[in-house]
Amino acid sequence: MIPGYPYYSQETKCEQVPVTFPPQHQDRQPGLEYLMVPTPISDNPGYKGSGKLAGKVAIITGGDSGIGRAVAIAFAKEGADVAIVYLYEREDAAATQKTVERYGRSCLPIEGDLRVPAFSAEVVKRTLERYGKLDALVLNQGVQFPQDSILNISDAQLEDTYRTNIFPHFYMTKAALPHLRPGSTITSTASVTAYAGAPLLVDYSSTKGAIVSFTRSLSLQLVKCGVRVNAVAPGPIWTPLIVSSYSAEYVKTFGLETPMKRAGQPFELAPAYVYLASDDSSFVTGQVLHVNGGVMTET
Repeated sequence: MIPGYPYYSQETKCEQVPVTFPPQHQDRQPGLEYLMVPTPISDNPGYKGSGKLAGKVAIITGGDSGIGRAVAIAFAKEGADVAIVYLYEREDAAATQKTVERYGRSCLPIEGDLRVPAFSAEVVKRTLERYGKLDALVLNQGVQFPQDSILNISDAQLEDTYRTNIFPHFYMTKAALPHLRPGSTITSTASVTAYAGAPLLVDYSSTKGAIVSFTRSLSLQLVKCGVRVNAVAPGPIWTPLIVSSYSAEYVKTFGLETPMKRAGQPFELAPAYVYLASDDSSFVTGQVLHVNGGVMTET
């Protein structure tokens, strides 16, 4: 646990303390983590690596901030070198690189637009040029644009949401697959909204449902190759996606709907990605791990 991070009342172990955030909003998406108050917690000082990913190389899309940053840091602690892909968030990417390197591993930041099919091939090419191999692919990029009616989802928004959230899963997998060996892994970031729905996020939720189906179908196709394909389905997590897509008023109560009465921090998801990328999950493929603060879902 992070020292000082509020989980339960100091007076009684049976009283939860709601964790809220100051109202804030960023007008551009993806958002910028360094502008958030408080800054999301990506590095758990209590997490000690044990070499689960020693010598491995991973590509992490959306690796500059939020969940992607936490995964990059945890992978580094476990001995992996990482390439992090981001759109324009250079300051956030530099902070992730600095932290990864502080733990003795290499980090290759790659800037570009994953909505462009050719860029995925460039990402893989540059990763192979730097590290000579690829062992794990983490597909974590995403956007969301809340609308209170499907009538307000423009054609442009619908296309942007799908081109960002699901199309790169195909582009990146096609580029990476020729270089993945038996024992390699592909892990996607799905969402609790794929199972529970979200009235403000009809298009976003549907892309996350597509990621679940992508995970299950691709796992069946690649099992004969020894490549395992899984996903993590987060609940509400304090990341730049939240402050760049919701109003400042909404942010004040973000995460309070969970049984734990709080949003999760990025570091709380990272061990799930480590598990799915490591040999600890050697008999796991086609599955979705739910890390959502106690929300019950049908898998």
